[in-house]
Amino acid sequence: MPSLRIALDTPEAKRRYVRRLFHTIADRYDLITRLLSYGRDRQWKQTLVTLADPKGKRALDVACGTGDIAFALASGGATVVGLDVVPRMVAIARQKPNPVTVDFLVGDMMALPVASASFDLVTTGYGLRNVPDLERSLAEIHRVLRPGGQLLALDFDRPPNVFLRRVYLGYLTVVGSTFGLLLHGDPDTYRYIAASLDRYPGSGGVRDRMRQLGFRHAGVRPLLGGLMAINYGTK
Repeated sequence: MPSLRIALDTPEAKRRYVRRLFHTIADRYDLITRLLSYGRDRQWKQTLVTLADPKGKRALDVACGTGDIAFALASGGATVVGLDVVPRMVAIARQKPNPVTVDFLVGDMMALPVASASFDLVTTGYGLRNVPDLERSLAEIHRVLRPGGQLLALDFDRPPNVFLRRVYLGYLTVVGSTFGLLLHGDPDTYRYIAASLDRYPGSGGVRDRMRQLGFRHAGVRPLLGGLMAINYGTK
């Protein structure tokens, strides 16, 4: 893989890098999300699902990974489609034993293969930070939501305080490098998290872009003292 600096320089370079990266880590994706969050990942995702109030809704979970949020939404009473750009992620999600039904498909969140105004709810976990073109993806999500439909997006945040941000990114760099080396023989594998955050506008920037694209009531629910966040907004 190219160096992280080169890989994230342009949307097209990031698109290629992210697809290769997530194909590489797909089989260890559940493990690493638990390790990096010290087991709190499930709690954050459940908070998102509770805010979504999914019962009776038609939901689309984009960048669904191995299906955690999609399955939780379905368990909460939603009719759910899970979408990810990485075929291996979708294959793993489809193979998971689960008492609820979710329709999984391979697709790009910058060009959603679904009809306009066809969902009451769109969710994503760690998707907006990884997408090559944030505005394009948010516009697509706005397109597929019905009037009154809601977006909820969980992700690492980029603390506005410079000192805290440096400490946080430094920690993620060290920990990510260690896990990347141990699990894949490549420290860049999970060092990508800190590198992507360094170029991410943070939850406040996402909120502002949502407002510009026509989302109403756009806001932020901080988690873990502001180191994680859920962005939300209504069409």
